[in-house]
Amino acid sequence: MYSEEKEKKEISYSSALSKMQFICSRQEKCCSDIRKKLENWSLSYDDQDRIIQSLIDNKFIDEKRYTGFYVRDKYKFNKWGRIKIAHQLKQKQIPEYIIMEAFDTISQDIYEENLEDILNSKMKSTREDDPYKLKAKLYRFAQSRGFESNLILRYLNKILHKD
Repeated sequence: MYSEEKEKKEISYSSALSKMQFICSRQEKCCSDIRKKLENWSLSYDDQDRIIQSLIDNKFIDEKRYTGFYVRDKYKFNKWGRIKIAHQLKQKQIPEYIIMEAFDTISQDIYEENLEDILNSKMKSTREDDPYKLKAKLYRFAQSRGFESNLILRYLNKILHKD
């Protein structure tokens, strides 16, 4: 408890605004990320709202830009599927229509190649002789990465029935 209270510190409106501008100029942030930071600084809700609006007006924050970068990074580097990415973005209070627009920028072919790659990789590292248990393990793994069930099943059948 004590450490939580210790983290909260008071900061002036202008100081908070300039710190947020600096943070946003160095890395893409969304409104909810900024809100969490501002809440730790014991600012009033009105000041928080004014700072966030100022950041939006001056293009320091752009939810569409943030979402585009987030989607591309998570799918390219983390090899996450749409379900997991969308869930994480919803946790950050990004509107559904912005998430869907960002998904439209992902090549379906590359998306499916990612799934096939992670399934092949996991299959090589999985020690399982029973084909049903192997399929179940691979399915759960791909599902934990946020891929759609129908896509997982299609690629599992393709990979497991290579003869």
